[in-house]
Amino acid sequence: MIFLKHIELTLTTLLLLLLLLLLLATAGCAPRPGSQALSVVSRADATSSRQVSVTVATTRARDAITGNYSHNRAPKLNFEAFTISIPPTHKVTEIEWPKPKPDPQTSFAVTDRQILREFSLNTGPSGKRDILIFVHGYNYTFAESLFRLAQVAADGNLEEAPILFAWPSAASMTGYVADRDAAIYSRDDLVHLLTVVAADPGIGNITLFGHSMGGWLVAEALRQLRLSGQNKVIERLENVVLAAPDIDTDVFRRQIQTIGVLTPPMTLLVSPDDRALKLSERLAGSRGRVGTRDASDPRVQALAAANGIRVVDISSVDALDGSNHNRFAALMKVLPGATRATFASLAHAGTFILEPISATLVVPRP
Repeated sequence: MIFLKHIELTLTTLLLLLLLLLLLATAGCAPRPGSQALSVVSRADATSSRQVSVTVATTRARDAITGNYSHNRAPKLNFEAFTISIPPTHKVTEIEWPKPKPDPQTSFAVTDRQILREFSLNTGPSGKRDILIFVHGYNYTFAESLFRLAQVAADGNLEEAPILFAWPSAASMTGYVADRDAAIYSRDDLVHLLTVVAADPGIGNITLFGHSMGGWLVAEALRQLRLSGQNKVIERLENVVLAAPDIDTDVFRRQIQTIGVLTPPMTLLVSPDDRALKLSERLAGSRGRVGTRDASDPRVQALAAANGIRVVDISSVDALDGSNHNRFAALMKVLPGATRATFASLAHAGTFILEPISATLVVPRP
């Protein structure tokens, strides 16, 4: 009987993985970008394009010859500065991928990249520079995480300097467990990065933004900072946002109890119709994920009030694909140039629903 139950569980897991493969395959038919996407092109060919500078801190291993980042784990953080050209024909929320080679007139293209020995940021003559640290989610290649952050920065006209924390995702649809292990491996390094930027007098406000499994990594880093008594690092964070967080609901309760109330409150961007997280729930034995919570649920409202967090339902925002998992990247289309101000204006915890047409946040009815 035990053997039969094991077979049934295995078949169920395989079925769920096949459903996940089908879901992600139908989300887009274009092949995933290869290493050629990061080939450096002349800036002279990108004179009519917008340039976005991104500083990278990564636990991915870097090939000493090609400079490409793999899914292998580096023994320590690697740092690099990239300049990315956004084509004149760019459409909001989209990443125009090279086909097959980068062309600044039609695709995202790297126009410069410089290896850094340690984290550094050019603050310029004006002094302090605000930053946004983006921690990507499950099933990302390095190029995908880099260009996604560049897209968000360009579409949102962000004043913050974009910083990418890239952990060694296997970039495989069946690599969920491997990615969770890679995120755990990278936890200490994210803590180190936060410690470094918090101590930098040239850095002003710090926004920490984690997507999907990256949200779990952010929460774990904050928990570790609190447990190690590094409260001043947490106090330096102006905003903490978890978008579609792939975190077990019970685990999150424990995390937030240790982290404590943040000022301003931590923000969760949720979508009850997030199909990727629904599959994650099934793979985890039908245990709920934070990113699929319903802001109208009295239990969610009580959780938000008790723990000093903000829960914002963004399910009315147009999804980028059939997974409904990347809506955060479309927020700039709904709230162009005002996303940070909109959420920062909410000085109190609670639950809210984002109305895309009016670009306002409303309190849901229980």
